[in-house]
Amino acid sequence: MLKKLRSLRYQDLDWKTVLFVLVVVAVFIRFPFFFRDYVDRDESTFILMGQSWVNGHLPYTQLWDLKPPITFLYFALIIKIFGKSFFAIRFFGAVMVALTSLFTFGIATKLTSKKIAFWIAIFCVFFQSLFGSLQGVMSEHICTFFFVAALYILFWKDDAKWFLTSGLLLGLSVMTKLNMAYPVLCLGLYFLYEGFHEKQISKTIVNLVFMGTGFFVTIACTAIPYYLQGDIQIWSESIFEAPLVYSEGRFHSPWRTLPYVGTIALLLGAGFYLKLIDWKSKNMQLLTIVVIGILISYVQSGKVNGHYLIQLYPFILIPLGMAVAKLPPIQKKYRAVIAVLLIFVPMESYLEYGNVVSNKIKKGSFYNGEGIDVPRYIQDHNLETEHIFFTEYHIGYWVLDETPPTKPATHPSNITREELFPYMNNPRKSGVEELKYIMDVIRPKTLVARNGKKIFDKKLVEYNSYIDAYLEKHYHLEATVGRGLIYQRLE
Repeated sequence: MLKKLRSLRYQDLDWKTVLFVLVVVAVFIRFPFFFRDYVDRDESTFILMGQSWVNGHLPYTQLWDLKPPITFLYFALIIKIFGKSFFAIRFFGAVMVALTSLFTFGIATKLTSKKIAFWIAIFCVFFQSLFGSLQGVMSEHICTFFFVAALYILFWKDDAKWFLTSGLLLGLSVMTKLNMAYPVLCLGLYFLYEGFHEKQISKTIVNLVFMGTGFFVTIACTAIPYYLQGDIQIWSESIFEAPLVYSEGRFHSPWRTLPYVGTIALLLGAGFYLKLIDWKSKNMQLLTIVVIGILISYVQSGKVNGHYLIQLYPFILIPLGMAVAKLPPIQKKYRAVIAVLLIFVPMESYLEYGNVVSNKIKKGSFYNGEGIDVPRYIQDHNLETEHIFFTEYHIGYWVLDETPPTKPATHPSNITREELFPYMNNPRKSGVEELKYIMDVIRPKTLVARNGKKIFDKKLVEYNSYIDAYLEKHYHLEATVGRGLIYQRLE
């Protein structure tokens, strides 16, 4: 394969070769993070939800989080097959990133040359793996994989059976991350408009019926286990109602999304205005419609975290790559500089490689981070783990084979999202009441926090005042492990 790569011309690229290169790049960049305790707090919650499912509890019944069930299914399947393995979870995440980039390559070849499509796919791996907390497996990685695969089918096939297949994949995407319903709706409206415009309305309606059938079959399949268990209400409330309430929360505002939405809209507008991107191309219109749908979802949610942008990268990188390709070619004397810059792009990975080696030398294990070191200390010193309360590093529940003290504590920040309590079937009505219940009724013997950081968002003064005063009165600091603080109850 390597000999083949050295002598390969871009026009000779085949799918196997491109996939091989993308997997190698994705694994190389993400490999040192296979050994991290957690990369993002959300990923820790997904692992807990997946483990709960493996243990026989459907999502939202024992533990609760604000994501549709296909997100948790990814983690549940890997845990069921490979056991408790950070390595397996992250390895298959890397493969998924490579496959997403491969489908992006396939879409791009319908719009531009294989050379440009290849580099778009490489940068797709970069942008899904670097620049923030993207090295773990996020719900955005999973939903984007399904969406890009569905869009690839729609780019290359136009008969009903393939629209059905794309509908199944789009359903999986939405049942992974609900905001993807917006680009799905935009796709449907675009195809309907195109059918009228091309005077092929009958064929278009048939295709859309098949796509809609596939979409709703996927959604129905996620409901069947709850229906058989008599929990269909918690399925509908947790998946559809709770996210709408959450998007209206106190820290969410459409104005906060304007820097992201505005920048992307300006870039696209400039590309069309300068004719670097061909607006008349049907396939480019399709990509643009998807981008618009995702941007609308950001505005509706009133929030854009760095990992939300994973959903946009494949669809933005294609027109961006095409626009850059139309610029004057880089002079030979600068090509070496560009090559060096490309080598240094994954600097986060190089630093993490050093961290993994350093941890192996100092502690005898490649696996590192407070989410592993704190539970190890607790086990080595025989500290009480029943009803343990992780206000930080909550992946520790998984490492210790424990569960969070209450449903809202599955993700520590959910304790403060009291508007979601009714959808968790939680008997407490307010976040402070929930916190008092944990501390005064459950009375955890061991509590874990993070040094140099407030337990709750610094804007939540009431929560922090209560927990700080309670810890001072009823707990003593047992140990500091890295940045992890381990408290033991006094009485």
